Amino acid sequence: MSYDLLITNGLLVDGSGAPAKRGNIAVTDGKIVELGEVSGRASKTIDASDCVVSPGFIDPHTHYDAQICWDGAVTPSPWHGVTSVIGGNCGVGIAPCLPQAREVAMHDLVNVESIPFDVLKRGITWDWETFPEFLDAAERRGPSVNLGFMAPLTPFRHYVMGDESIERAANDAEITQITALLSGALDAGAFGISSTILNQHLGYNGRPLACRNASRAELKSYANLLRDKGRGAIEIALTRQISVLDEEQVELLDFLLDESERPVTFIAMFDREDLPDALRTTMARIQPMIAKGARPQTSPLPLTREISMRSPFSFGSFPSWQRLFADKSLAAQRAVYADRAFRDQFREELKQPLGSGSWDRITLHECQAEHLKQYEGLTVAEIATAQGKDGVDALLDITLEDNLELEFTVTAYNRRVDRMTELLSDPSVLIGLGDGGAHVDMLCDCGYPTYLLGTWVRERGIMSLEEGVRRLTSDPADFYGISDRGRLAAGMAADITVFDPTAIGSSNRGEKRFDLPGGGKRMVMPSRGVEYTIVNGDVLYHDGALQSGGAGKLLRS
Repeated sequence: MSYDLLITNGLLVDGSGAPAKRGNIAVTDGKIVELGEVSGRASKTIDASDCVVSPGFIDPHTHYDAQICWDGAVTPSPWHGVTSVIGGNCGVGIAPCLPQAREVAMHDLVNVESIPFDVLKRGITWDWETFPEFLDAAERRGPSVNLGFMAPLTPFRHYVMGDESIERAANDAEITQITALLSGALDAGAFGISSTILNQHLGYNGRPLACRNASRAELKSYANLLRDKGRGAIEIALTRQISVLDEEQVELLDFLLDESERPVTFIAMFDREDLPDALRTTMARIQPMIAKGARPQTSPLPLTREISMRSPFSFGSFPSWQRLFADKSLAAQRAVYADRAFRDQFREELKQPLGSGSWDRITLHECQAEHLKQYEGLTVAEIATAQGKDGVDALLDITLEDNLELEFTVTAYNRRVDRMTELLSDPSVLIGLGDGGAHVDMLCDCGYPTYLLGTWVRERGIMSLEEGVRRLTSDPADFYGISDRGRLAAGMAADITVFDPTAIGSSNRGEKRFDLPGGGKRMVMPSRGVEYTIVNGDVLYHDGALQSGGAGKLLRS
């Protein structure tokens, strides 16, 4: 036999959770045609001796909607063995969008996903208006990875309601129109509907993202749409306090499950040291919803991020900080940081369990003013002690002294090995939350697959190699109904990752690159041990670099 690609001598981990076995894989026309004792000639042969051969990893939570316009490989995801991504999460996106509303859509991404406005203005091509046209535009680009999308509720509401979507719930006639548009999106290939209720998800002019204004009547109509079609999932950013669901949120989760009769995944389930029992309590509380199809979602990474005081998303859950998103000019932000009333309100809010107020977790990473260099590497708590101030004044005073150019790092969640072992070992938890394409100025978490396999599987041994691969491949594929990917089997798409199990891994800290449109800064996470990332039979990544492109597909549900 003659094949397009032959991978030989690999340890085949097929994504199902079954025991690994040694063998070969033959690929023709972008599909796996034979496995096991395969012999013959091939246009290209890869010797996978000493390597694991697995299905390509599927990232269920990304925000690459805009990045596909300038980077069809949606880097750095394929560096980590990812071959398919799902975008359009958290209710924010760029389709549908009327031409006169493009600035609103871009500012939603600026505030929610911390993507610089100049990057979006330079990079987005806007060769679509409706959501089906957006999917067609993504397909025309010939992406290098497989792209799937949720239908994000915010742009659908804005398309029908205009600026009123930022202010109020939809009326009956508007609900009918929005539901019809969502139906068209699902028919065109959307994998479901996404939304958010998070306080820090602020959109245009610092107002709540439009989908946060959706009433229960709206959500019922949209959920019933999925029920009536018998397909699609719901993704929602649900935990206003990370890992804590109050009565309202539990009831909303149950409501969405009952009204849709479809799977629901929600973020974010992290381990919080400041609320040491929150994770266990919440997981116990939602067991009835898990039985109905709820999938809490987490990342295996310690949540470490940079904080830019020009784009202070990390503080967005505090009501006082919402002023910083209404006018993001330097002068306006300086005025807010200097305002005593703002500082006093923030101090009061820190007394409530809205987020982490532990100044010993926030470290000054880099500053420009020479007289502040002495504080680099110190926590805000240490700087406050040295200056004889409280944390609020210490943070904001040095911010003003450095003209808002300084950067902090914060490690907030997922640091306790025992609690993370419990969370990651729970099969109801969907591993993902890579957020690829989002928060590019402060973090890069989309390297979580290599971190899971390197840190949690090889080093800590909390799950088998076979289970680790299953959680990255067939598990997200089955959740979203991607039937032709996520497993190594004859007839499946040839999305394949070849990695060295003794070397695979990544750090949980990113590196700075200035490769966005216009030279904009972003954080990326390099990988270790990924030998090949193969998309539909085409080698996309090898030897630490992208090799080719254009073999990706638009995934339609």
